[in-house]
Amino acid sequence: MGKKQDILWLPKPEDHDYPAAESYLSLVFTAEEARAKVAALRKADMTSFKAKDIFRASGLSLLGISNSHVERDRRKIRTGEKISPLLLVRDDRDRRVIVADGYHRLCAVYSFDEDALIPCKIV
Repeated sequence: MGKKQDILWLPKPEDHDYPAAESYLSLVFTAEEARAKVAALRKADMTSFKAKDIFRASGLSLLGISNSHVERDRRKIRTGEKISPLLLVRDDRDRRVIVADGYHRLCAVYSFDEDALIPCKIV
């Protein structure tokens, strides 16, 4: 685990995060279901969860800092650039949380502080 670092967040997800989430979700759900979930995400309120809890709930593996996307987000954190909140979807079938957008940001944040509160929208 790296040293603690202040992590700055945008107040809401960026507009381009939603089409990215829909693209990913369309691999897991039908195109219609993916569109509906993204529409719900757009309307959802902001909340936050600890990085380690999102990982546990998602069952995802932690990408190493050698991943170029993770390193890009780590660089943003180190230089004080604000990063975009995550978009999460509860998958009732598998009892998991899907990281619809923000997996690399999640890995970058975790590498600094596993207890960091990560702002997100979840449906």
